[in-house]
Amino acid sequence: MALADTAGCAKPSEEFPFPEIIELNVGGQVYITRHPTLVSVPGSLLWEMFTQKNIRSLARDSKGRFFVDRDGFLFRYILDYMRDQQLVLPDHFPERSRLQREAEYFMLPELVKMLAPKLSKQNSLGDDPCQSDPEELSPNADANRNLTSASATLPSAVAGGPGGVVTSSVGAAGTDVRRAGFITIGYRGSYTLGRDSQTDAKFRRVARIMVCGKTSLAKEVFGDTLNESRDPDRPPERYTSRYYLKFTFLEQAFDKLADAGFHMVACNSTGTCAFAHDQTDDRIWTSYTEYVFYRE
Repeated sequence: MALADTAGCAKPSEEFPFPEIIELNVGGQVYITRHPTLVSVPGSLLWEMFTQKNIRSLARDSKGRFFVDRDGFLFRYILDYMRDQQLVLPDHFPERSRLQREAEYFMLPELVKMLAPKLSKQNSLGDDPCQSDPEELSPNADANRNLTSASATLPSAVAGGPGGVVTSSVGAAGTDVRRAGFITIGYRGSYTLGRDSQTDAKFRRVARIMVCGKTSLAKEVFGDTLNESRDPDRPPERYTSRYYLKFTFLEQAFDKLADAGFHMVACNSTGTCAFAHDQTDDRIWTSYTEYVFYRE
């Protein structure tokens, strides 16, 4: 909620034309901060704006707030940096390049350096490869970890020999171990049933087959048939429930899961019924079904 220009603020003077508390309208987002925060980085755009004598040269909105025509949502990180010259971003922040562009606009060279892509593995700002979920959550995490380290020292014939848990071949890049995990596929279906079930049911085709599970497993099983447009930046070791398949045949999905070594361990379904028309007794049944697959 916007504050009045005089509420809680020292009156400006000729020597100090700006109040202590300043309201900003950045791209439609309102921010309230202290004047020393805005001038904390000498030479920056905000420092130039709020150290000048002619306060009337700055743009204002209809409520008298200073207006900056930039991305209002990303400005929160600019303002955080202005407070203590440190940057803290959410995990897997997807708009890093856009924030770097905002830092360049506000003339913050140190922040630009922090946001620049790093080639080294060490990076305190979350630019390193995506961290995986804790492996302790996987039922066979310890066994897979030990097998990976042990099989790396074995010839390919031994690593893939009978009795071993390694189920895929050894390539030039090293041992590829199939990891344990769950994949859930679900679909929503409907059909129309006439009075007293005397007429044939009219089924509708499956509109979409949803995929839930770890991103790396889903991509391994379904490959190019997996549509990632609804969750394009999901890290490989994170879970998602937003993927779906480009085909609509359940049997095809089952075949791909079976070929990858998965087997079904559970399923469930829910259904609802509604009348199709007030003048008829035709009923439309709608159901949602899920199948849970697991690979050891």
